[in-house]
Amino acid sequence: MDQETTGTVISVATQWWLKINTKAVRLHPLDGAIFPHIIKVRYTIDGIEYSKRKWISAGAPVPEVGSSVTILYCANKPKKAKIL
Repeated sequence: MDQETTGTVISVATQWWLKINTKAVRLHPLDGAIFPHIIKVRYTIDGIEYSKRKWISAGAPVPEVGSSVTILYCANKPKKAKIL
């Protein structure tokens, strides 16, 4: 990973099937529950559009749709990338 660009978040999906309880005693099923997310980011290199997904851990800050994120990619293979 040697080049850097900016990508745009195009979707955020909550993983409802993986609930993590943060309270020992709950008053209802979602009391104290947090969920992980998957974001999808679109970025353009030399006029070609690419997309990449990233799993966001439960409790970690999740970027909003339309926000910008930093992408690291290989210059000789732009499809190989990492969302920061």
